[in-house]
Amino acid sequence: MDILNIPIILLAAGQSSRMRGRDKLLEMVDGQPLLRRQAEMALSVTDGPVLVALPVAPHPRYDAIAGLAVAQVPVPDADEGMNASLRRCFAALPQGAEAAMLLLADLPELTSDDLRKVLQAIDIASDNSIWRGATASGKPGHPTVFAAKHFGKFASLTGDIGGRDIVSSAKDETVLVPLPDDHARRDLDTPEDWAAWRAENPHR
Repeated sequence: MDILNIPIILLAAGQSSRMRGRDKLLEMVDGQPLLRRQAEMALSVTDGPVLVALPVAPHPRYDAIAGLAVAQVPVPDADEGMNASLRRCFAALPQGAEAAMLLLADLPELTSDDLRKVLQAIDIASDNSIWRGATASGKPGHPTVFAAKHFGKFASLTGDIGGRDIVSSAKDETVLVPLPDDHARRDLDTPEDWAAWRAENPHR
């Protein structure tokens, strides 16, 4: 398998409902909106397609990724939760893809090196079928790579639990890839989360 061509799914259709009117994916990180940062990061580690799940246009998130060579996947039923995005994006993967990386858009500490480390852990010829980032202390996190054997399972998912059940059912086939610090789990969902993170990272 050529890991340089793996498709990457970037989930960015959520409502930022806990941000009290702000959009967490449009918060500035490293000099650009977080969503654009994450999309550029995905593009930097693969020559395969990058699919971005988005709210239905018009929406400011489209402006944030304008000009990037990504496939925009509108999710009209995004109110249902994350699984609406997963159903649509996994259905849109190219035929013949042996695996796909799932990347959340609200993890500002992830780096391109982190994504590459997870990609480099993939071994399709092994008995493993899921590879996911973990914290330095070993707690499971993101991103997560699913082998093709799991793609069809996303078609029947509903609600907002993501691929949790799929991962749980394949725990014996899952490889955890430790990433630095809390990169794999540090998400920022509230204004307070963002204020704390900015205080810790004044130069970002």
